[in-house]
Amino acid sequence: MTVEAGPSRPNSTPPPLVRRGRLRFGSAEAAIFETFVVPRYLSLFGELALEMMVESEDAQLVHLHCRTGYPDRGVVLKLPGAYVVGVDSSAAALELARAKAATMPGMVSDYRLVTEFPTPLPEAAFSHALTLHPLGELDDRGEILSESARLLAPHGQVLVAMPMRGSFQEFADLLREYALKHDDSAVGDAVEKAAQTRPSIEVLGVELEEAGFDFVDLALRPTTLHFRSGRDLFEDPIARLVILPELRLELGAGEHEAALAYVRDAIDKYWSDGSFELTVNVGCATGRKI
Repeated sequence: MTVEAGPSRPNSTPPPLVRRGRLRFGSAEAAIFETFVVPRYLSLFGELALEMMVESEDAQLVHLHCRTGYPDRGVVLKLPGAYVVGVDSSAAALELARAKAATMPGMVSDYRLVTEFPTPLPEAAFSHALTLHPLGELDDRGEILSESARLLAPHGQVLVAMPMRGSFQEFADLLREYALKHDDSAVGDAVEKAAQTRPSIEVLGVELEEAGFDFVDLALRPTTLHFRSGRDLFEDPIARLVILPELRLELGAGEHEAALAYVRDAIDKYWSDGSFELTVNVGCATGRKI
C-alpha cells in the first residue's frame, strides 16, 4: 500500500433536501452545483481519481452517487469507448447528467435513479467503480465499498475520492470554541465523533483491503479554499450544497443553528483583515477486486 503526497491546488436559499444521509438536489440546486461546485471544488477529487484510473479496453464504469455526471466525460476521454452507468438519488441531477452526455459525441451512458443499495445493476458487470465525495460516515463508505465489490468483475478497479481526516478543521475548531463557551456538550461530542469518523488516507486504504480489494494505492493532496468572510463562506455553493449539509448531519438531531451562526460571526471577527482559509485534504484510494 503506497501513499503519494502531491502539491496543493473558493443563507438566503434553503439547503438541498437530505434523506437517508444523501443529498437530493432540486433543479435549481443541480444547476448551481454543476456551474459553481464542480469546477471549483469537486474537480479537485475528480482530477485525482482520473489520474489514478487504470486504462482498459472495452471499459464499463459504474459511477455511484454520480450527481450531475462529473467527471464522466473525462472518463470517456481517458477510456475511449467506455460505457458509463451513473446512479444517484436525485432525479434533477440525473436529468442534467443526461443532458451533458448528449452533447458529447461518442459518449455511451445510462443514468438511473437509485435511492438505496444494493442497486438493481448486475453483479460482476463492470471494469471500474467510481465514487466522489461520499459522506464521512463509516456506514456510508461501507455501503459504497460493498456495492463496488459486488458490481466489479474480477480484477476490476474501485476508486473512492473524498475529503480525508483533518479536512474542515477550522470549522471544527470554531465549533469546539462554541461548545466550550456555551457549555453545549452535544455539539462538542458531535464534533469529536465526526473528526474521528472521517478516515485518514491510510485507514481508507485498510477499508478497501477489508472489503476485498488488493493492490491498494493511495494519494493525498492537501489544499485550501479561500473565502472573504463568514457570510461569503455560508452563502457559497460549495458550503451550502456540500459542506454544511454534511456538517448538519454530523451535528445530529437538535437545534444547532446557533452554533453555525457563531462560526459565521467568529470568522468575520478573527479574519476581518484577510481571507478565511478552509483546509481540505483531498484523498483518493484505489484497489483491484481479488
